Amino acid sequence: MFSMIGLRDFLENNNSDFEILAHDTPIISTQDAAKYFDIEKAAPTFIMETDRGVVAFIISSKRGKIDFKAIKQNAGFLKLKMADRENVQKMTGYETGSIPLIGHNLPCVFDDSLLKYDYIYGGSGDALHTLKINPNDVIRLNNVIKHII
Repeated sequence: MFSMIGLRDFLENNNSDFEILAHDTPIISTQDAAKYFDIEKAAPTFIMETDRGVVAFIISSKRGKIDFKAIKQNAGFLKLKMADRENVQKMTGYETGSIPLIGHNLPCVFDDSLLKYDYIYGGSGDALHTLKINPNDVIRLNNVIKHII
């Protein structure tokens, strides 16, 4: 689990193209997010239980509501459901809603539709900071086991 200083150091040491954006209040809705960045480039991280264990899904916010059936088929899983909030905290060290794009230490499924952007915006592990990062760095710095489109 990274602190904000640890995340910055890790990303700098790995030659990542990023910025950490601070905000006064946690981002809870798309209206909140729109105050700080282009919400079309938002990439939330969801922790899911699958038939192959717990996996982090980095999915474009443009998908809207998560279509579990479509994503399950696209990613090739037999089982797919949101992980229990308490288990997420135990497994990652982060609270649901603050899961970082980098540093959750889980196998990852990445939404390749995010590659059309120079930068994407997602969790930093801290409710008062958002990570702006090149999507290729997100792939490079995670254990990506599947790509979905």
